[in-house]
Amino acid sequence: MLPGLTGLLLACAASGVLAAEPTVSFNRDVRGILSDRCFKCHGPDATTRKADLRLDVREDALKSGAIVPGKPDESPLVERILATDADLVMPPPGTGKPLTDREKAVLKQWIAEGAAYQSHWSFLPVPAEVAVPNPADTARWIRNPIDAFVLDRLQQAKVAPAAEVAREKWLRRVSFDLTGLPPTLDEIDAFLADDSPEAYGTVVDRLLKSPAYGERMAGDWLDVARYADTFGYQADRDMHMWPWRDWVIRAFNDNLPFNEFIVWQTAGDLLENPTRDEYLATAFNRLHRQTNEGGSIEEEFRVAYVADRVNTNFTAFLGLTSECARCHEHKFDPVSQKDFYRFGAFFANIDEHGLYSHFTETAPTPALLLYEGDQEQKHLELRKQLREQEQQVAKVRDEARQRFSETAVPVVEMIKPAAQFTFDDAKPAGDYQMVPTKTGQAIQFGGDDAYVCKGAGAFNRTSEFSFAIWLKPAEHKPRQVIFHRSVAAEDAAFRGYSLVLDEGHAVFSLIHFWPGNAIRVRT
Repeated sequence: MLPGLTGLLLACAASGVLAAEPTVSFNRDVRGILSDRCFKCHGPDATTRKADLRLDVREDALKSGAIVPGKPDESPLVERILATDADLVMPPPGTGKPLTDREKAVLKQWIAEGAAYQSHWSFLPVPAEVAVPNPADTARWIRNPIDAFVLDRLQQAKVAPAAEVAREKWLRRVSFDLTGLPPTLDEIDAFLADDSPEAYGTVVDRLLKSPAYGERMAGDWLDVARYADTFGYQADRDMHMWPWRDWVIRAFNDNLPFNEFIVWQTAGDLLENPTRDEYLATAFNRLHRQTNEGGSIEEEFRVAYVADRVNTNFTAFLGLTSECARCHEHKFDPVSQKDFYRFGAFFANIDEHGLYSHFTETAPTPALLLYEGDQEQKHLELRKQLREQEQQVAKVRDEARQRFSETAVPVVEMIKPAAQFTFDDAKPAGDYQMVPTKTGQAIQFGGDDAYVCKGAGAFNRTSEFSFAIWLKPAEHKPRQVIFHRSVAAEDAAFRGYSLVLDEGHAVFSLIHFWPGNAIRVRT
């Protein structure tokens, strides 16, 4: 018995044939013509619509009188598409998209049959049951229900089914389809020697159990998800997203139900007590290109990442394009600009920086820590030991403070600063100058140059420290860095501390990992 895959291959072979059936399907035959030739001027975008004629909505098309259902000869639309006068014919000659004779015939037949519209194909419900057709000549061609659908469609198109191929050719096709690899010589010999009715099914079962099956099936999904091993843009550094790729392969090989496959990728972190794989699957929404180019505006690229997530989810799960709606009403798919940004709100609440780090190889947050082998257990043990040591240190400190408070003689004494910088010995350099004050020299900065305070500020995350500074802003600027101890003033994946003036407000930041693990105080 031939598996259903044979019927699918037959269907693919005949899919390019033009249908000559008596009934025209709006989604299959008409929507593409109207979308390509008419919707630019007579579609959903009100700002570009001409002659107050809208053809993407049936009620509007009929109300305008352009279409008279069942009466193509009385329909102005048919009159205009058949016109020979350049001032009357539609589409206008200047568009460079004239209708072919076949397309004109399809539109005329569609109106003759009642000009029925359909919702976008991706919005149509999938029926719980579909009647299996009963075409003629079933005994010769039909070996399973799928073959019945294929043969019925071929007969409607007046196309004869392709002849059954040689067994070794079928084996080659099914091997490439399911694993992307050709059959080995031993596999060919074994299949040709097996003349049992189960021979074809045995081959398919073997291929479905092969690890290469998951790799082959994952390839298409990786394309949909815009997977790459690098970030793209000018630096194109390694992206380290291969754990998500491996999860997709495992999902296919483990036959993960499709509904779970989708839910895990779109909202796995929102499931109750999510597993590591359910967290990992959500990397689907972090596969877009990212940049770290100096001078780039973080918010500009963060918004670009949000738009990328919108586009990808529309394409992957709704069967729609949405890029057009980022700037205006969509010209042919039912997506408004308002819909685009409402959808984008789902993907705009990720705590991300907009640029990945110049200075580290750390994955930009939010990120997932993955372990190899027994690393997780060792990490947990070390964290437990660290907590115990921290508790011991705190206990010893408290005891020492108590003993000190009981025995020490109160003495008021100024604490000597760990470091003090008067700038009295500093010299002009770069873009800054030395200026006199009542108490000594001060530095007047004029650009991006910095003064390096050597030998100070080396605190760890548990250190207690304070600082004081005399500052007189000479002019108001949106953002001014006063001091910082970090590789950069602010960079994705960096740690350190900083004081900046942001629109006149002092902002002090203690950062263990940015973004995601930081304390920030703003006056």
